[in-house]
Amino acid sequence: QVQLVESGGGLVQAGGSLRLSCAASGVIFRFASMGWYRQAPGKQRELVARISSGRSTDYADSVKGRFTISTDNAKNTVYLQMNSLKPEDTGVYFCNLYYGSINNWGQGTQVTVSS
Repeated sequence: QVQLVESGGGLVQAGGSLRLSCAASGVIFRFASMGWYRQAPGKQRELVARISSGRSTDYADSVKGRFTISTDNAKNTVYLQMNSLKPEDTGVYFCNLYYGSINNWGQGTQVTVSS
């Protein structure tokens, strides 16, 4: 069973930066697609960024040019570097791993951006 553990959330002022990390257990990490999603209060969970098994990337329009998703296969970790943060980026950020029939989620980490 693959487990995902997120870290790196917190409170930051608008214009600041945070880096989220998601460490995955198991040996399938390098073959899996990974994603970061977020959920703001009262809203549906939405895709922020994803990286395929071939390590191509895709971003929500709202974060393009500000966020970067990357992986470290040696550490089984996916990162989300978030720059120029805005109050509308506030929410719980979830890590997702998808591989075949496996579709696992982390517990989430809170990101709060103050104006």
